[in-house]
Amino acid sequence: MDLLVIVGPTAAGKTALSIELAEALGGEIVSADSRQIYRGMDIGTAKATAAERNRVPHHLLDIVNPDQVLTLAEYQALAYRTIDEVALAGRLPMLVGGTGQYVAAVLQGWRIPEVAPQEALRRELEAVVSEAGPQALHDRLSHLDPVAASRIDYRNVRRVIRALEVCLTTGRPVSELQRKEPPPYRAVQIGVTRPRPVLYERIDRRVDAMLDAGLVAEVAALVEAGYGWELPAMTGLGYRQIGQYLRGEVTLDEAAALIKKGTRRFVQQQYNWFRPNDPAIHWVDPQDTPAGQVARWVETCLAQ
Repeated sequence: MDLLVIVGPTAAGKTALSIELAEALGGEIVSADSRQIYRGMDIGTAKATAAERNRVPHHLLDIVNPDQVLTLAEYQALAYRTIDEVALAGRLPMLVGGTGQYVAAVLQGWRIPEVAPQEALRRELEAVVSEAGPQALHDRLSHLDPVAASRIDYRNVRRVIRALEVCLTTGRPVSELQRKEPPPYRAVQIGVTRPRPVLYERIDRRVDAMLDAGLVAEVAALVEAGYGWELPAMTGLGYRQIGQYLRGEVTLDEAAALIKKGTRRFVQQQYNWFRPNDPAIHWVDPQDTPAGQVARWVETCLAQ
């Protein structure tokens, strides 16, 4: 089964390119974005607009509420099912997004431990972070599962907690449980990138556009609907900083600057997943390589 995969950092232009390629190749887009799964969180996650979705079918957007949890195993199962359905309909499935964990889980066939959230344990681990900082929690993971710890940034507290949760619940390292059984896909991977100064300028413009489009009102509406600041969805990039503004902790200009700075840092993390020297990824700069040229390259790959 053929699968076109489009990855890369935020603001590089994945959405625009994927829509043009889908129209040229008869494709449908399967989102691989861990923030676009939430309903009501459109502006801050740069979700495809209604007009863009009218041009090309999009899947796995708006599938849970902001106070619901979608585990990696659940996402993986949904992605596999959707990819199969698109292919059976005679269309080209296109996995598109910047969440490296989602993409890797699908392409590499991670066997993800089915461990339900352990709320009491999570609170205990969160208390460690509050008292001793994230590095202390990461050190604990390093002791229990050095392989998993080497793959997880100590600042990514949620992933560290999840790895510890699996280790402590099953008594086995999460890295041992996460074996791989690659699916029967013939994947063609495209990476969308830009020179770093250009990417940073695009990030700044995107954040300004989000604010102009009503990001503050979007966050305020979520709070009014009863979604608390402590929810993982509400602590995500953009929503956390606008929350600081709405609570009077920073000015709007300061919040915007924090979002831009945080997004640049996030780009660095994304490049750890999608490495420019990865031979499996064909990197393109949309400014230098028109979508039509990319489409012809994909057609050649799929015809082999």
